[in-house]
Amino acid sequence: MSVEVKKLVVHYVDKQDEDTEIHLREDEMQLNDKVNVFIEQLHHAYNGKPGKGFCAFSGEKNSVVASAMQSYRNNELNFWHLTQEATNVLKEELNKYAFHETGYLVFCHYQYVASNFIMIALINIKEHYTITSDLDLSAAKHLDISRMQLAARVDLDAWDTAAEENRYISFIKGRAGRKVADFFLDFLGCEEGIDPKQQSQTMLHAVEDYLSAQQYEKSEKDDIRKEVFDYCNDCVTTGEDADVNTLSQTLSKSADVKFEDFYKEQGYELEESFPVDKKTVTSMVKFSGLGGGVSVGFERKHLGERVIYDAASDTLTIKGVPPNLKDQIERYYNDES
Repeated sequence: MSVEVKKLVVHYVDKQDEDTEIHLREDEMQLNDKVNVFIEQLHHAYNGKPGKGFCAFSGEKNSVVASAMQSYRNNELNFWHLTQEATNVLKEELNKYAFHETGYLVFCHYQYVASNFIMIALINIKEHYTITSDLDLSAAKHLDISRMQLAARVDLDAWDTAAEENRYISFIKGRAGRKVADFFLDFLGCEEGIDPKQQSQTMLHAVEDYLSAQQYEKSEKDDIRKEVFDYCNDCVTTGEDADVNTLSQTLSKSADVKFEDFYKEQGYELEESFPVDKKTVTSMVKFSGLGGGVSVGFERKHLGERVIYDAASDTLTIKGVPPNLKDQIERYYNDES
């Protein structure tokens, strides 16, 4: 198992009306195999969440969580009291907003590979149903990890070694609007730092310009784009930053000019390492779009071959319609005739 749990505390948060009710667990949870499996699932679910933001503790915001976390690391405060202080701040922040949040507030200090993290996540509850041995319907509740929207993770090692980069804390931006992200940043006492989407877009522009400058054949460009995408996708899966030196090795295999020299000479504002936005880098290997009731998606390498675009008539011609789509269309026409 790749995750080693060091500390775990879970509290209960219930806000239905104006006031938030907090039910505190009285001690740390005993560590066992179930705990390790749960946190490993939580870790991988968090890594798989798209559209995360990155930030750092800010001296201009509420510093309670940062101070408590630092005191814990200095052995001046135990982990349970850290969670108590942080939960009280969460309660205050929740009362400022019209959010309705009910769930379990998870605080965990764990190690993954060689890095130490503290994760804070508010996980909602979902009801599911099963059939008993007597063929009766039975209802039970479980933690809905896959749908968590309020969660943040502090990379403790990066906090020590690279605090000036302002990205040692990641958080889920979520789909419920900017206010939710702002609320969680206020709770943590953070200011948002590096923008993964902007960095990923800058990387894509630099890669495309580099490939054009090296005058690769189309097939070579497609192969290189696929290698770059695979590397970036692996970074998303593991939660690691993309490293420009590694990208350069992939891009510059048969070129005289290294990619890392090219992007610096051309003045691209690209960090030497950066968190990847998966949706952005997917456009490196796939075109897709939705509008007017039509959804189209295809691998980039097919453009100009199986898929022909005519700008003058604003049309796409597809050679070799996917069998399942073709079958649906033929059955439709057969039914109509």
